[in-house]
Amino acid sequence: MGARLEQALAPIGTVTATSRREVDLAHADSLRQHVRQARPDVIVNAAAYTAVDKAETETALATAVNAVAPGVLAEEAKRLGALLVHYSTDYVFSGEASNPYQEDDAKAPLNAYGRTKLEGEKRVRASGCRHLILRTSWVYDTRGRNFLLSILKRARAGDKLRVVGDQQGVPNWSAMVARVTAACLARGGEGLFHLSAAGQTSWYGFARAALASAGVTAAMEEITTAQYPTQARRPRYSVLANGKLQRAFGLRFADWREDLRAALSMQAP
Repeated sequence: MGARLEQALAPIGTVTATSRREVDLAHADSLRQHVRQARPDVIVNAAAYTAVDKAETETALATAVNAVAPGVLAEEAKRLGALLVHYSTDYVFSGEASNPYQEDDAKAPLNAYGRTKLEGEKRVRASGCRHLILRTSWVYDTRGRNFLLSILKRARAGDKLRVVGDQQGVPNWSAMVARVTAACLARGGEGLFHLSAAGQTSWYGFARAALASAGVTAAMEEITTAQYPTQARRPRYSVLANGKLQRAFGLRFADWREDLRAALSMQAP
């Protein structure tokens, strides 16, 4: 995500990108000092603790990165008069809905990851800083570690794939998320919005589409959440409505399948 953002934001300003080695979000004092030295006009926080299952036992670390660090960044943004861009998640919702979640719908996260991300949102908003909070979901790319690459790797290795089919959401290509972020910044956007491609699917549907787009064949079995127990509970339904963002910035979101095909067409063989 960081590399995609660096590329997308470069045309609209000077970008200073930092690695985890340079700035560790788990250490608030170091984070604060770095921001004060850099004195940015815009702070884009693309980092998060995203190990959903491990967050159940590493809650203190998840809280430090997902809740405390955004609060520190928000305080520093307020002091500088800077804009803070912060990413959040569909996991702030319970998953009990049957229609796409609107920004102001009731929040009831099912797991520690969702709770820490929701707390991060609250701290940013409570700080009074200028902010752009973008909730997104099921982020993937053709680099790094994510569901898409894991499925393709296992399929190419000849593994039989067992993929959950009763959780509904929307896959989002990180390059698309970065481009939309840049468009919002170019238009002076502030507030809280859902950033999500059009359409919806299950993890099983995502896997099938990925294999078809990549031209990879594999044996697949659609299973239920109960058949694939995990440490953290997942929402059954976490589709995010993107109408508010479209109306505010005049944006159009392609169907998630279009983005997936575009992502895989750019993947090096």
